[in-house]
Amino acid sequence: MGDSWTTIQLQRLKELNASQEILEMNFTESIIRDRMFQKVEHQLVNQGKTKLNLLRLEKRRPALLELENQLAETLRKEGFVQVITPTIISKVSLAKMTISDDHPLFNQVFWLDEKRCLRPMLAPNLYTLWKDLNRLWKKPIRIFEIGTCYRKESQGSQHLNEFTMLNVTELGTSLEQRHQRLKEMVDWAMNAAGIENYELITESSVVYGDTVDVMKDEIELGSGAMGPHFLDEKWGIFEPWVGIGFGLERLLMIREGTHNVQSIARSLTYLDGVRLNIK
Repeated sequence: MGDSWTTIQLQRLKELNASQEILEMNFTESIIRDRMFQKVEHQLVNQGKTKLNLLRLEKRRPALLELENQLAETLRKEGFVQVITPTIISKVSLAKMTISDDHPLFNQVFWLDEKRCLRPMLAPNLYTLWKDLNRLWKKPIRIFEIGTCYRKESQGSQHLNEFTMLNVTELGTSLEQRHQRLKEMVDWAMNAAGIENYELITESSVVYGDTVDVMKDEIELGSGAMGPHFLDEKWGIFEPWVGIGFGLERLLMIREGTHNVQSIARSLTYLDGVRLNIK
């Protein structure tokens, strides 16, 4: 069977965003493995330096911000208005989403005090805007937000405590067009992100009931829902709607082919996907 990378070597290679082919290498002798490790590490460090120089001299902004711009530009061209809402929300708003003390997501929330928390999702604020804009704008009302959300997620290669969400919503969609409209939203986002060969799967959510999930290589990139919905009445919403949310770091992880979502997220350890403990 031969020798595979040591635990320390494997961890270092993952930090440097080695390909799956490299991570799965085997060797007939440990001395050959160790020499190969030195060679591969040197190559990956040089690649990282090249990428950092590209960021400094040409791009001047990380890929996560570029992706935000690409998505926002695409959606504005399709007639959607970008909004920004508070990061701090009330316990009452979460309760309207059925996230009360006994809800599975309640313990994942970062609470600031007994009445306020950091938002774990964008939906409560968008529901609030819907109610007011429904009086002021003609339907359909098309809005989207790109913003940071916070959850006490289990740490791993696909989870973050602080992550960036995109929510695209349309209030006043005709009942007959909801599924088609949801598919169009998925296509716009995936095209803007440069991701192909994804699939849509119907699942059940603890908040929204039946959802349409966007999957790529067994990784969930987004989840969509439609109304009328049992949550709507709590917000004074009675029209049909469609909406979908995407995790931008996961979109970027798939597009860039990285193994660790933390490498392309907000970080003091990585910059634009490059581990900074290199020389």
